[in-house]
Amino acid sequence: MLNKVIKGYILVLLNFSLMVLVEDLFRLGFLLILSGFFIVFLATILAAFTGKTSGKVKSGGVVFIGPIPIIFGSDVKTIKTLIFLVLALMVFVFFLIFFPTLVWR
Repeated sequence: MLNKVIKGYILVLLNFSLMVLVEDLFRLGFLLILSGFFIVFLATILAAFTGKTSGKVKSGGVVFIGPIPIIFGSDVKTIKTLIFLVLALMVFVFFLIFFPTLVWR
């Protein structure tokens, strides 16, 4: 009887720690989205006020389809930078999935 009670308490504690982890992930995602909007807004304002009309525009992006990244860019340097960022993100997600206590606590 006591063994079942102890197992029940352990289960409740594990569920609580997972709920805290989910809340942390939600907050992190929300902050990343807001910071992305803020960066785009600042870049637009700065570009409007500097008034530079000449210059070379470089662009690139990453699309994740499941665990597979599709990387595209306008030049080699941008693509190499995106590859580095994608690899860093994949390592972070790997540790987040398989070792969540190392990343969060």
